[in-house]
Amino acid sequence: MARGTTAGAERLWTRDFVLATVVNALAMSIFYLLMTTMAVYAVREFAASATGAGLASSMFIVGAVVTRLTGGVVDLAGPRRTLLVALAVFVAMSLTYLQVDSLSLLLAVRFVHGAAFGLVSTAATTLAQSAIPAARRGEGTGYYAMSVPFASGIGPLLALWLIDRWDYQALFVTSAVVSALAFVAAALLHRPPAREEGAAPVRPRWRDMVHPQVVPLAAFMLLIGVVNSSVITYVHPYAETLGLTRAAGAFFLVQALAVVAARLVSGRVQDRRGDNMVVYPAVVVYAAAMVTLSQAGSGLTLLIAAALAGAGFGTVMPAVQAAVVRLTGGQRVGLAVSTYYLFLDIGTGLGPLGLGLLIEAVDHRAMYLTVAGVALSSALYYHAVHGRLPVTGPAR
Repeated sequence: MARGTTAGAERLWTRDFVLATVVNALAMSIFYLLMTTMAVYAVREFAASATGAGLASSMFIVGAVVTRLTGGVVDLAGPRRTLLVALAVFVAMSLTYLQVDSLSLLLAVRFVHGAAFGLVSTAATTLAQSAIPAARRGEGTGYYAMSVPFASGIGPLLALWLIDRWDYQALFVTSAVVSALAFVAAALLHRPPAREEGAAPVRPRWRDMVHPQVVPLAAFMLLIGVVNSSVITYVHPYAETLGLTRAAGAFFLVQALAVVAARLVSGRVQDRRGDNMVVYPAVVVYAAAMVTLSQAGSGLTLLIAAALAGAGFGTVMPAVQAAVVRLTGGQRVGLAVSTYYLFLDIGTGLGPLGLGLLIEAVDHRAMYLTVAGVALSSALYYHAVHGRLPVTGPAR
């Protein structure tokens, strides 16, 4: 009997789906493990400025953006083969951090590591989607996406514990071990159908790299990405300046729990009441989180900000993704989702650079107040490109 046919066709929790989800969760854990600590590492080890520290953090995403723009590599080489090669690079780069002796070399390693991450996330998602039955696409995608809040809570918490208990060497060794586990999980995946592994080469075209119909709304996520970058890059160093280093780990755990809670509620509200009923309040809550961060003086205030940030970002991210998919009318959905993540990555990658300059000019508090303004301004942009349109009504 052919695999994936007849009675088993509607099964969701197949071996390949579980393994692809595990690979994504492990890769995302490494992303957060390093993203939340790299700015402080660059300052401590190489006396980097705030801008240099931001660059050390964002170069990972710059590399990921480059490989997302050349996403045809996954189609040409095949998702499973791409995944294995990229994860091998993950292991190698994690060990290479141990040999880095300058900021310039650190930036190079971060770029290559990020490029591999872009391929891992694209290939793992492709394999997961191919394992989800068409009739359970939304449900399966939702479960697969839950690996992100899991990683965003566990990754930073583990990273800060490793640094506090041991040092950055332990952090990089742990990254290598987790990468190796992801490689083993990927190796257990079934080989995709021959047409996926051996498809005829297709020359990528620029117009095939983004979905023009969803670009205006996807660009909204660029602004949200800038706000998000202020959290994942600068909460740790900010907490250190406040003498709240231990609370920084709890910050990301509380934020992850708030993301999960928000996603359990916001999707149903969006389906019944429309995009605007969740996006506008979520943006306001996200801005409130940034204002609260700017006034943080205790661990409790930091955790309140974490809950607000998780609720805001945890609502906006899936809501806009669903709206983007709806805009396509079912046409080229994969490209639409890729475009959405491309703009989110650009905002998350470029944000630390400008925000680092702002911190050097003023301080962290002023930076978070500025980012609150960016969040509120994003609501105006959202209204202009999507919020005022009738398509934002309840799903039919």
